[in-house]
Amino acid sequence: MHIAMLAGEYPPLWGGLGSATYHLCKYLSEIGHEITIITRKLKKEIRPKINNVTLIEVNWLYAPMAFTRSYGKNAIKALKTANSIKPIDIIHLHCPLIALTEKEILSLRNDIAPVITSLHGSWLGERDGIISARKHNESAVWKNPNDLAILLTAKYYSKYETAAAKASNICVANSISTKNDFCSRYSLSPEWNCEVIHWGVDENLFYPINHDEEEEHLAYESIRKRFKADDIDALIGNNETKTPLLLAVGRLAARKGFRFLLKAMPQVLEKYPHAKLVIIGRGGMYKTLNKQAKKLGISKSVIIEGSMEFKDLATCYRSADLVIYPSYYEGQGLIPLEAMSSGTPIITVNNGPLPEMVDESVGALYSPGNYFDLGVKILDELKDPKMRKLQSINGRERVLTESTFTQEKTALKFEELYQNLKLTR
Repeated sequence: MHIAMLAGEYPPLWGGLGSATYHLCKYLSEIGHEITIITRKLKKEIRPKINNVTLIEVNWLYAPMAFTRSYGKNAIKALKTANSIKPIDIIHLHCPLIALTEKEILSLRNDIAPVITSLHGSWLGERDGIISARKHNESAVWKNPNDLAILLTAKYYSKYETAAAKASNICVANSISTKNDFCSRYSLSPEWNCEVIHWGVDENLFYPINHDEEEEHLAYESIRKRFKADDIDALIGNNETKTPLLLAVGRLAARKGFRFLLKAMPQVLEKYPHAKLVIIGRGGMYKTLNKQAKKLGISKSVIIEGSMEFKDLATCYRSADLVIYPSYYEGQGLIPLEAMSSGTPIITVNNGPLPEMVDESVGALYSPGNYFDLGVKILDELKDPKMRKLQSINGRERVLTESTFTQEKTALKFEELYQNLKLTR
């Protein structure tokens, strides 16, 4: 099949949507499909190349939120041109980073090919996540133009999400939570044609540490020494270390909850004074987080790193004792699955889509907005090495056995949907 994907984010923009789209294209191309990606033009960045994947870049208005509409209009023009060169069998839209009207989507359905829309989350959900973050003093919203734009215009741009939900042949939500979110916020009928397919992770990149493999163990040792979480027990991979390494991964933005996590750290450091928290991500809160750590008196225990290559990030995952994911809002959230696939217990919030992936068998869930409870959960995990060992095994097993927790299984599910849509055209 010739599949056209309209995705406003695509590598080297490695956000959740961009990463999911890239890996979906990769696996679909490997099983014989031809993909045309229509995405936003970047200036100098080098795009990764995949066989059987053609990349078309279009212009867009460089403005928060407004870019979704300008990009959408230009993407339609490029789509029509691509279809005139080689007929397209399926059109796959990735919301919310593209804004099309109901009329435009119906025209694509009637004139070109069936339309499937992936729902990666909602603008109104993003807005509410930012509001929650603001209540906990995560960051001054006016410092982040994107957050401010979402707060002011989410309701307006949500009409394009409603259009996509109603006009597409079928929608695919990345979690039960996202599907329910759309049903309740946009008053969609119970008969609304929407399936749930979680985005999966690369289990061959994110895998548990094998201390018997010399190269792996040396890389593990290097990480533990680099972050000074390297007592004798830690260096031999013993879960009873007195220098536990806590890892948090994600964009350095208010709704990711890193300031909330910092508030829980003094409680942890009372019991484990040599614990280290490593936060890895790109974004504009580096100074804010360091300033807060200093104010809390925990600067020596907190390390904030910029984004890194996936291979290096994977090494950090399997070298950590715990991964903590304190996000205020997610459509799905891939970090918990990356941690589980790496054999590292995960602690996250008992809210939204996260309990669809995480329970006590693979980690812990804390009460939303309660950083004391987060601290308790971290301490409960650290004081029970045997439980963490079992959780690490369970987490890896869950990723491997669930129907769509790996990228390959996700791609096969989408291929099945494409085939069914093509047959019903």
